[in-house]
Amino acid sequence: MPVVIVEMQEGRTIAQKKQLTEGITAEFEKIGTAPEKVTIIFRDVPKHNWASGGKLAAETRVRPL
Repeated sequence: MPVVIVEMQEGRTIAQKKQLTEGITAEFEKIGTAPEKVTIIFRDVPKHNWASGGKLAAETRVRPL
């Protein structure tokens, strides 16, 4: 039973997370994993807890990856 943990900056909508969930699950189905066996955990990280290039994401106007 695969468990996929997705860590990303906060700000995604429920619809975006649903789309991502469907895509991840579909990829596991391609290798023979039943969809009900796939668990996905989203961890939304506040921008003030995310840094790249020496700057907090909260200090930049860069959109999350």
